[in-house]
Amino acid sequence: MMKSVLTTLVLLLAVIAGSARADEKTSLIAPGEKVQKLAGDMKFTEGPVWIPAKKTLVFSDIPNSKLMQWKAGDGLSVFRPCEQANGNILDLQGRLISCQHAARNLVRTEADGSITVLADKYDGKRFNSPNDVEVKSDGTLWFTDPPWGLNGPGELPGHWVFKLDPTTGKVEPVVKDLAMPNGINFSPDESRLYIADTGGHPKHPDPAFHNLPAGVHCYEVHNDGQLGKKLFTISEGSDGMTVDELGNLYTTHGGVTIYNADGKLLEKIEVPEGPANVNFGGEDYKTLFITAKTSLYSVRMKHAGAKPVGAIW
Repeated sequence: MMKSVLTTLVLLLAVIAGSARADEKTSLIAPGEKVQKLAGDMKFTEGPVWIPAKKTLVFSDIPNSKLMQWKAGDGLSVFRPCEQANGNILDLQGRLISCQHAARNLVRTEADGSITVLADKYDGKRFNSPNDVEVKSDGTLWFTDPPWGLNGPGELPGHWVFKLDPTTGKVEPVVKDLAMPNGINFSPDESRLYIADTGGHPKHPDPAFHNLPAGVHCYEVHNDGQLGKKLFTISEGSDGMTVDELGNLYTTHGGVTIYNADGKLLEKIEVPEGPANVNFGGEDYKTLFITAKTSLYSVRMKHAGAKPVGAIW
């Protein structure tokens, strides 16, 4: 009897060990790597973006109205003051694009450090508080506009997703039926657009949107750049998001949760603080940078992040 119990126990432990090895093999984290803290003591971090020319990560500390920078060997310092910047990206030419809560606008940092306001209103009405932004291969900027940074009622009748042509200044809404649109990303081939909705909230001016569930919605993108049908919804919300070269989607809800291009759960990366945004960087673009509450974290991944189609940086 005792021999039988021991045999069963040994077999069970072998199965558990085998499962652990299988998990290590299927994990998207690079072998032997783990999440590490790079900097802390900030108020609320967001919008990480890698600047290849400077080998530097720039990100937002929203309440402090500062864009921060981190560089290996140099550590953390202030990049420049801002007006509560949130999401940041590089456009196709490598210029920094920032969504600003307090200023309720989208701005571009030029090569000489000057700031150009790209847009602050639609149809004569001020934006709520632009949150996150993505660039398409035609140079257009697609951004979400929830009211998280807005004090008091907004001027627009909803919380929409907009498309901006920086060349002409034309702004047009592309999605109007979300409650609190947040993170936004194109798939690597631009055939799909992912938009996170953090769900219903009494800040929405239309009561019909107060109880909408959170989720990440995947839309078909036509060759002419117009959105088609909604392909699927991941039934878990997210703040900022990013994609890797294989099309896997990295969301931020509790930890960093990774889905494949069709919304199948692949893995969850635990982070000491709740993440608000993620983005790839480093010289080989395989370092996943994570802005989480008061701190900045990173972890090495097996696959590189996807750069925007047509980017020259």
